[in-house]
Amino acid sequence: MGRSHGWGAEQTGRAAMRSPGGPSVNQRDAKRAFWQRIAEGLSSEDAALVCGVSPPVGSRWFREAGGMIPAHLAQHSGRYLSFSEREELALLRAQGTGVCEIARCLGRSPSTVSRELRRNAATRGGMLEYRATVAQWKAERAAKRPKAAKLVKNDRLQAYVQSRLAGTVTDVDGRPIPGPNVAWKGRRHGRRADRRWGISWSPEQISRRLRVDFPDDETMRISHEAIYQALYIQGRGALRRELSAFLRSGRTLRVPRARRRQRGKHFISPDVLISQRPAEVADRAVPGHWEGDLIIGLNSSAIGTLVERTSRFTLLLHLPPMPDHGSGARAKNGPALAGHGAEAVRDAIATKIATLPEQLCKSLTWDQGAELAQHAQLRIDTGLAIYFCDPRSPWQRGTNENTNGLLRQYFPKGTDISRYSAHELDAVATTLNTRPRKTLGWKTPAEALKELLSSES
Repeated sequence: MGRSHGWGAEQTGRAAMRSPGGPSVNQRDAKRAFWQRIAEGLSSEDAALVCGVSPPVGSRWFREAGGMIPAHLAQHSGRYLSFSEREELALLRAQGTGVCEIARCLGRSPSTVSRELRRNAATRGGMLEYRATVAQWKAERAAKRPKAAKLVKNDRLQAYVQSRLAGTVTDVDGRPIPGPNVAWKGRRHGRRADRRWGISWSPEQISRRLRVDFPDDETMRISHEAIYQALYIQGRGALRRELSAFLRSGRTLRVPRARRRQRGKHFISPDVLISQRPAEVADRAVPGHWEGDLIIGLNSSAIGTLVERTSRFTLLLHLPPMPDHGSGARAKNGPALAGHGAEAVRDAIATKIATLPEQLCKSLTWDQGAELAQHAQLRIDTGLAIYFCDPRSPWQRGTNENTNGLLRQYFPKGTDISRYSAHELDAVATTLNTRPRKTLGWKTPAEALKELLSSES
């Protein structure tokens, strides 16, 4: 004999909940631990393994939340029963313990326990049975406060935001210009690849401009954070995620702050940063201190540049691609086939430095490129003291940056540099070293270097 319609609601005092299936094992604590590891800088896969869930599950949690911890996973305040308390309650209830005794064991009010047993009991079997997983699932479902996003409720506001974010680019006559046709791949745009064209206002620009365009309409207000959440968080239903391609960063997910802090190169320690460089390097009074970098061309071709700070004397490093470059056959963790990996750059610098007098081999300042990851071995081989600039600070190697600009006359961007031989690179270096420089009083770098060496001898 079945129960009458509405029996469950009458017994529990709560409206029937539509079940998506069997309640899953409680994941609130696991998710909270997962996001704590994300805040420490771990990847979603590593954070998932630490918390005892599979890497695909961790990736899904990260993707669905848009890269930021959901608000409902805030630390448990203790006001409501936790899952561990519900487990203990279920055990005591199965042992026939009374409500008052359970309340004393849990340190809770008897009315709290009584209400918990009634409201969150399982009813599917036609009887009131208390199980911790079902009770936790019911409590979480009841605690949700579904609130439609402002962009979902206000079509006019949504149209305004979308038109400023992803509207069509037009010419001075108002004719649309579609730009490149870029397919949405669900991830950030590639490096030096085509991007979608749009009006591309930032969310903050859109938010601030609403007050200018609609000064008397309070319904036309939205924060930039709400726009970001509409783009990043799945299930918000306001803006399609592919519209994130029109953001200046092109990011499809947010990046936790701790993960950004760990983007520094692992091979760079505090003792090799430019702040540790001797003062004599900065005043350019003593020769033998060099600045270096790579010039990148088409198909990942490259040459290395070394510039002496005092005389502006230039050396060029020949970095030919390896035989298997472009064939697709690359060994895992093998050398960089393009020819400008750490080993190739280390050997090229060591070969060039070996041709110089000893008094010209004092230090080398480089940017934080991975091509100088073997700087420790290079220092052993050549005796050069190696220093690295701060991130995104090319002005700390201003002499080298200026020289690279001069070299672009011979090696323009978008051209294949690998076709030049070492002999041809030496010829270009000689051309620069015999060109008068204003900063040297119209002497050539070769003449300036010769004078410095003769004065020291």
